[in-house]
Amino acid sequence: MNTVIVTPSGAALGADITGVDLSRPLTDEQVATIVDAWHQNLVLRIRNQSLSDADLIRFSKHFGDLDLAPISSSGKREIPEHPEIVVISNVKEGGHPIGSLGNAEAEWHTDMSYVEMPPKMSCLYSLEVPEEGGNTSFLNMYSAYEALPDHLKQAITGKRCKHDISRNSAGEVRKGFEAYANEPDPRKIPGTYHPLMCSHPKTGRKCLYLGRRGNAHIEDLGVEESEALLDQLWAHAIKPDFRWDHVWRVGDLILWDNRCTMHRRDAFDDCSRRIMHRTQVKGETRPA
Repeated sequence: MNTVIVTPSGAALGADITGVDLSRPLTDEQVATIVDAWHQNLVLRIRNQSLSDADLIRFSKHFGDLDLAPISSSGKREIPEHPEIVVISNVKEGGHPIGSLGNAEAEWHTDMSYVEMPPKMSCLYSLEVPEEGGNTSFLNMYSAYEALPDHLKQAITGKRCKHDISRNSAGEVRKGFEAYANEPDPRKIPGTYHPLMCSHPKTGRKCLYLGRRGNAHIEDLGVEESEALLDQLWAHAIKPDFRWDHVWRVGDLILWDNRCTMHRRDAFDDCSRRIMHRTQVKGETRPA
């Protein structure tokens, strides 16, 4: 039996997992080690994998039930035979994109924080990567909360923030929300409210839960007051002290705890090809 080796990144979060071939079924002991490492390190990187979509789905299910991919603009899922797979790509075939999110910068965000029960984990597997750009960075939101000045901890106690549903992480307006494209008042934009300070349902640790900056609004505050407080929280949360950067190689699998991290993607040349397959594990509780 292969022994799982966990090597922390040395940064605020992140660890490498070696000693496993995810194209083969894992033992219960291997799974337990990986899940424990995930809870401790928030983001795991498993390199040099050669995975089919079925392999990716099988591995992801060790963490819980999977979300189905959204229906694309073509009216169907991108990989109908594997409806759990989301294609993240800038590649076009026959003039039509084979995936979503293109090549633009994806700003700091938490996946799908605009729903009542956001996914608890995302797994992202690289099939093709550009020579430069398109890298992914992560933030430790436990550490961000723990390092908050006392006056900011007091300011967010008991407060909730609205998470905008009208735009994606690349800033693009979602289909059906075009009417809000030029709305200047964040209070009028639809979304879901979650506490600014949450406790992780498994570890019990407190974390700062921000989701995405654009169109966010803190409940019961005026726009100017809300903006000022959010600006302070974001300036603190994205400090290098809380960050780890990942440079992609083909065959990398990255999995992150969506409840206590944020992530972003660098832009890259649209003439370069980038193809990723992603799974999402369903959330089990609301952020609280």
